[in-house]
Amino acid sequence: MSLKIMLQGTASSVGKSLLTAALCRIFKQDGYSVAPFKSQNMALNSFITDEGLEMGRAQVVQAEAAGIKPSVLMNPVLLKPSSDKNCQVILRGRVYDSMDASEYQKFKPKLLNMIKEDFDRLSESYDIIVIEGAGSPAEINLRDKDIVNMGLAELVNSPVLIVGDIDKGGVFASIAGTLLLLNDGERDRVKGVIINKFRGDLEILKPGIKMLEDIIDKDVIGVVPYTDVYVDEEDGATDVYYKKGVGGLIDIAVINLPHISNFTDFEPLKKLPDVNLRYVNKGERIGDCDVLIIPGSKNTIGDLNALKSSGISEEILNLRRCGKFIVGICGGYQMMGKKIYDPHLIEGPISEIDGLGLLDIETVISEKKVTTQVEAQISGDLPDLLAPIKGLAVNGYEIHMGLTDAGEKSFSRIVLRNGKSAYLNDGSVSSDGKVFGTYIHGIFENSDFVKGFINAVRRSKGLSEINYIEDYRKFKEREYDRLADVVRNSLDIGRIYEIMKGCK
Repeated sequence: MSLKIMLQGTASSVGKSLLTAALCRIFKQDGYSVAPFKSQNMALNSFITDEGLEMGRAQVVQAEAAGIKPSVLMNPVLLKPSSDKNCQVILRGRVYDSMDASEYQKFKPKLLNMIKEDFDRLSESYDIIVIEGAGSPAEINLRDKDIVNMGLAELVNSPVLIVGDIDKGGVFASIAGTLLLLNDGERDRVKGVIINKFRGDLEILKPGIKMLEDIIDKDVIGVVPYTDVYVDEEDGATDVYYKKGVGGLIDIAVINLPHISNFTDFEPLKKLPDVNLRYVNKGERIGDCDVLIIPGSKNTIGDLNALKSSGISEEILNLRRCGKFIVGICGGYQMMGKKIYDPHLIEGPISEIDGLGLLDIETVISEKKVTTQVEAQISGDLPDLLAPIKGLAVNGYEIHMGLTDAGEKSFSRIVLRNGKSAYLNDGSVSSDGKVFGTYIHGIFENSDFVKGFINAVRRSKGLSEINYIEDYRKFKEREYDRLADVVRNSLDIGRIYEIMKGCK
């Protein structure tokens, strides 16, 4: 049976996902086989495994940090909100149903056996399991049906560390208040506290730490500084992804759709020389840019309506008239066509809607969800403007419930789907090459493709081409090590090992 440790937070976005990734890397560096686990994940940022199964992106990042392949065993339940009240429920990587909050609350207890089975299977294969909670364990109205915080810790008999975010202020109160709202058995499971995202002089904080320890009768295992590492976050609401950049010879704008999904698709672009990547938030205008990206969406029709009602659609069409590059990924690609049909009303009450008309395509929303890892070849017949990317091999993954006829002007040809030979057209491209769309998430993690595309943009602006960009996957490996160094130097890792061994 493996050792285990669980990180729970005083609230959402306190840094649990990042610290879980850091511990996975540290234990890997120490010679252990290690895997992450999160029983229930609510996120629109997802990934497709080699088996064609869908899981939360956060556990994919943590698996990468652990040096292992992602598996749905690490995230048996994934919730993908499709509106303010409903979400798609994905169990073991497959769509199960769509439920509102009250329906899901009643359904949760039925998931306990599945969660325990998946955790046990994972435990049989790894020395250490690092478990991540969700939100806060002090949601007292949800305690009786909890499957992701203290309910899970009890189910798998795991010790717990509570993480508090000092950057937002009130960290002492949030930690003490969280422990106050736990019952005696839950408090006994808490073996220590981590203060995260600290800025400033640690010596000034130390008296407060001592007072907190006296109040809660728990040790502070360490204080982790606010760390500028480039590791994919779980939640699209995280501030770092939506701050406007500055400078850069090439300006790339990404529309922050109300139901944006897989926003991490564009993170590789942030690291490019002379590139400014920025997000266009609700209430903002696009303004001038060299490249506009319409990202994926969990509710394509709803988000298309939002673009129209806000006037952003008119800005998009004006950018097209001005000869700017416009790129659509997945749901964004669907929006760029002439029509979207939803005959089964999967996304809501609208069965048919006009698209932006940027590409000569139509999409039908289907009941079956496509979830595949893919390898593809960019078309060799693209317009000359896109010559730097012609014929390139790329890989990524598809997650969509729409079928689009790419016609004769496809952007790429899929040659492998989940490791099996395929011969499928993907995406579409305009006759001048300034507009294209694709279903392939992760396409910007292909360094040759990114270099070629940026060079096409640079050519159009009369700029010299770049000859080299760092491989994004190698860059991420270096960042995992950098994150591990910071956390190892900030936490009492020896104490964490003692905690795990004490609750074996």
